[in-house]
Amino acid sequence: MAKIMDTGSDYTGKKKSDKNFNGRQKAAIFLVTIGSEISAEIFKYLREDEIETLTFEIARLETIDPEQKDVILQEFQELMMANQFISSGGIDYARELLEKALGSQKAVDIINRLTSSLQVRPFDFIRRTDPAHLLNFIQQEHPQTIALILAYLEPNKASVILQNLPHEVQSDVARRIATMDRTSPEVLREVERVLEKKLSTLSSEDYTAAGGVPSIVEILNLVDRASEKQIIESLEDEDPELAEEIKKRMFVFEDIVMLDDKAIQKVMREVDGQELAKALKSVDQEVQDKIFRNMSKRAAGMLKEDMEFMGPVRLKDVEEAQQKIVSIIRKLEDSGEIVVARAGEDELVM
Repeated sequence: MAKIMDTGSDYTGKKKSDKNFNGRQKAAIFLVTIGSEISAEIFKYLREDEIETLTFEIARLETIDPEQKDVILQEFQELMMANQFISSGGIDYARELLEKALGSQKAVDIINRLTSSLQVRPFDFIRRTDPAHLLNFIQQEHPQTIALILAYLEPNKASVILQNLPHEVQSDVARRIATMDRTSPEVLREVERVLEKKLSTLSSEDYTAAGGVPSIVEILNLVDRASEKQIIESLEDEDPELAEEIKKRMFVFEDIVMLDDKAIQKVMREVDGQELAKALKSVDQEVQDKIFRNMSKRAAGMLKEDMEFMGPVRLKDVEEAQQKIVSIIRKLEDSGEIVVARAGEDELVM
């Protein structure tokens, strides 16, 4: 079932009734089609996150006509047949049998989809480990090793570990994640060997991308404010340009919806009206409504008029206006005048 969830693309020659469902949707339709009793048995062999994903997709399903169900059942049968051939005789053997049964092109498409879904990400075994246990396991490792592991973890787990590392290690690890680019399979295997953990053989010798500024930003957005501030301040001393790039991405303008009404009103008092009008030009209705609700009717009306009469605005100008407001928000937060809600605070007391 996990393989079906991973193989979301459609191969050529699909029937018209296949509405480009992704892998998760197809798996959900399959489970509904075979009935609750058999589906319950299948759930016993799935991870908790897979069960949650499938449950969500099942709840979202609309009416599926019989022809669509038949197409998905047929695809399931073909994927399972291909997997059985691969297990018994290897990829070449599977391709040969599938070509005879389904034709050359379809055989190639099925094999490509299956082999891509069989790839295992490095450190897969630790992504199911409790962060507190993992922290005890890796905190004595070299900062580069810790950075490599955190770069492959989900950001919410990585943030818990990062904020509970010793202060003198936090900024070093954050800097290494931010400047990390690509890691060779040999290095990954060596780290896994040193940690005395066994992973499935990497199916590809291509270098694996992980880390980078987006990765550390996503992690820092989830750590507690004290840890974030300490890490950023240390980075400002060690690498001011990197620290500035990270700070720019830490809180995007759309995150203003996380502020409470009192905080938004305080921010609005610091913001130029024309800058606010430009900043709101490209955001969705939820963000606009949040701003308008925290202004007087007269002020909100004037702002809407400014936005309307302003006409088209260059995206660059919109982003600059948004960044100015984000800078004001961070300044008010640093001074303690407003609070920005963050996930993960008051969690995992060590």
